[in-house]
Amino acid sequence: MNRVSIELESFHHVYNRGTDRRIIFNDTEDYKRFVLYLDVVNDTEIQCPAHMAIALRKESRPISTDKLVNLVAFCLMPNHFHLLIQERVSGGISKFMQRLGTAYTMYFNEKDERSGALFQGRFKSKLIDSESYLLRVVDYIHLNPRDLPGSLRAYEWSSYHYYCGKNKFGYLLQVNTLDEFTRLERGEKYHKWLKSQNNFDDIEHLLIDKA
Repeated sequence: MNRVSIELESFHHVYNRGTDRRIIFNDTEDYKRFVLYLDVVNDTEIQCPAHMAIALRKESRPISTDKLVNLVAFCLMPNHFHLLIQERVSGGISKFMQRLGTAYTMYFNEKDERSGALFQGRFKSKLIDSESYLLRVVDYIHLNPRDLPGSLRAYEWSSYHYYCGKNKFGYLLQVNTLDEFTRLERGEKYHKWLKSQNNFDDIEHLLIDKA
């Protein structure tokens, strides 16, 4: 796909998957570590490797409000992940994704006693260029686990729960940034709305995880 330039304050749908479609989250520990990195590497004041940044956090270091990106929505699946992010500083998305991929690969390789690339090349990104596309991408990301065993409510590794009114992952997300661009009801109304959304043919050509 053609890569578009990333403009300050623009929203992007970002995606990556394991090389050869391999599993990248083997257990709960892996999911938790990735979520931790989503928080830690987004701090503009962190200049050291991610594992050192985690140590600093454990020492009760205040969480900086200066972030590279706004994380608006996410879903972690066994062999891939989706993020909806908004750039806050010039080059923020690229720096955030480079830090995230490097930190998690280092963790995963050490834990699983492997070496080499974990992800299938550089992340893919797609500029969100309309309000309707923005809303549809939020729903698409949250519906990713719909074919897995169990229900959406039972699937833990998604911002879906926050959109449905729970406080889960609230510390990680900057959902209110959407309010400047679109109206999206949250809480039980969002849960009911999402249950009715099964067809994404209208944005099929815009999705970045079909290749």
